[in-house]
Amino acid sequence: MNPILFQLGDFSIRWYSVLILVGILVAFLLAIKEGRKIGLSKDFVFDLGFWIIVFGLIGARLYYVLFNFSYYKDDFWEIVKVWNGGLAIHGGIIAGFITLVIYCKKHHVSIFKVTDLVVPSLLLAQAIGRWGNFFNSEAHGPFTTLENLQHLHIPNFIIKGMYIDGVYYHPTFLYESIWCFIGFVLVILVRNLFKQRKVGELTCFYLMWYSLGRFFIESLRTDSLMISSLKMAQIVSILLFICGFIGFIVLFVFRLRKNKEMVK
Repeated sequence: MNPILFQLGDFSIRWYSVLILVGILVAFLLAIKEGRKIGLSKDFVFDLGFWIIVFGLIGARLYYVLFNFSYYKDDFWEIVKVWNGGLAIHGGIIAGFITLVIYCKKHHVSIFKVTDLVVPSLLLAQAIGRWGNFFNSEAHGPFTTLENLQHLHIPNFIIKGMYIDGVYYHPTFLYESIWCFIGFVLVILVRNLFKQRKVGELTCFYLMWYSLGRFFIESLRTDSLMISSLKMAQIVSILLFICGFIGFIVLFVFRLRKNKEMVK
């Protein structure tokens, strides 16, 4: 699979960079549109989105570099070359969340009201951005057979792209992209059908949904970031899933107490 979209002399535009930017742009526009519905101004969402993107990308890159430090320690400029791949979504989520908290505190806006707004955009951006891994021939699973991939009804162009150095691999990028897109659809349905939901429920759903899928998909990945013999993404997925689960319990208890008070 050719990672370069087009090239002019020594200057090249890579599919990875383009798809990451497309995911960000689509997420940005969706957040601005939905922000108006919950009383957040376009300027607020635009400025917040800008800083989340900046620090989210920095966090995603630094997270990846940290776990591959032996490769980058002798060549600083390799750290800058993000177009070659090497963005860790968990690093982006952590950095983006910290940025969101600081920004919301500064403007006296509910943190979880805003994270609920961001969740659909984040899932859609992840679903789109994962295709950058496809063109970079990375983030794939273990080797498999042509027959097995055909049996999974995977489109032929993806199967061809997964034929790397004479071997077929599982397209785990595709599995995660589909998982994120399904999560996006579910979040939109929940948001539109259940108007009386508590603030923070969509955030909790995201933490549990994405973490559940990522945990099992990561078990197939052959290029995982490691800490000792453990896959870091699986550890973080477990922690985020627990956070989402606890959040649901807290919101459920809060709702029960509120209902009892209304009955009294």
